[in-house]
Amino acid sequence: MDSQKSPKETVLITGGGGYFGFRLGCALNQKGIHVILFDIKSPTQTIPEGIKFIHGDIRHLSDIERAFKGEDVTCVFHVASYGMSGKEQLDRKLIEEVNVGGTDNVLQACRRRGVPRLVYTSTFNVIFGGQVIRNGDESLPYLPLHLHPDHYSRTKSIAEKKVLEANGTVLEGSNRVLRTCALRPAGIYGPGEQRHLPRIVSYIERGLFKFVFGDPKSLVEFVHVDNLVQAHILASEALKADKGHVASGEPYFISDGRPVNSFEFLRPLVEGLGYTFPSVRLPLTLIYCFAFLMEMAHFIVHRLYNFQPFLTCTEVYKTGVTHYFSLEKAKKELGYEAQPFDLQEVVEWFKARGHGRSPGNGDSEALVWVGLLVSLLVVALLTWLSSSVILSL
Repeated sequence: MDSQKSPKETVLITGGGGYFGFRLGCALNQKGIHVILFDIKSPTQTIPEGIKFIHGDIRHLSDIERAFKGEDVTCVFHVASYGMSGKEQLDRKLIEEVNVGGTDNVLQACRRRGVPRLVYTSTFNVIFGGQVIRNGDESLPYLPLHLHPDHYSRTKSIAEKKVLEANGTVLEGSNRVLRTCALRPAGIYGPGEQRHLPRIVSYIERGLFKFVFGDPKSLVEFVHVDNLVQAHILASEALKADKGHVASGEPYFISDGRPVNSFEFLRPLVEGLGYTFPSVRLPLTLIYCFAFLMEMAHFIVHRLYNFQPFLTCTEVYKTGVTHYFSLEKAKKELGYEAQPFDLQEVVEWFKARGHGRSPGNGDSEALVWVGLLVSLLVVALLTWLSSSVILSL
């Protein structure tokens, strides 16, 4: 990775108001690159000098093209997406509009505005759909669309294919072509992450983190936000002529390169905040049944009460089924080297914001939530046992 960049270089980041997009923008800004953040929501942090924020909706092509106005954008990082986790996974219409329609708009804007490089933030889930994968690589085929357990993964697969197929497209008004690549990250973590970790901490603090599930030998992967930032910057460089366009039209798996049991990964967070790590382990199929019931309940009542499901079916698979991938291609072609990180900085971030167990903190509320959780698990258990009996007949 070159340490010096032309100050005239300009990049646009869709989803730039989110955790990762903003972090990527700040890193690029520190390299002297002019950064445009484009998002429907403003960043929660103060925007550094030299970074421009444009408010807009990726579903509207006119909004995206407005972000390009007066700018000579040399690379687009297409980070924006919707439906990754929780109740967002259940809004199929919005997921489709953002992930597929939004990607179509970004590609069209790049062709119209003569943008030579596009880096797409994809996901492990274009390949993974609940099947065991050990040290997989980029030669694995896409999971057939009808086998995806959730619409987010299905639409991310469609969008990634569109991005990679657009590689080599002639840009309007020139003889140049668009170079594209896709990065497939594991679950993102880091201090200030706002999607997964706060939800987990809320469960811990409300006394709901009372069990783990699945095979204790199951392994998954995570990626620290700074490793993912590094990978995106390297990928944008690997689309340039001086790098031989080596990343052109290619996908790459990105992680910390340390497969780990998902619950053991969270142990430092649980214990670091002063809570006891659960000793009860439940079957994966039981929890999947529980998640299915939660999704059905959400479907029935969400118009009246749009609650956050405790778990979704996809989250059960992603948490409890072994799937991890080789980094060899990213290392060889991008020069990617994952740096070591742990959850200690995350623990300190939460503590600095008042989280952590204190005597009697939340005990009465926890009893209510635990009672509700146990009741739902009993219903799931009865449903699971009933289905097992029916299948055995």
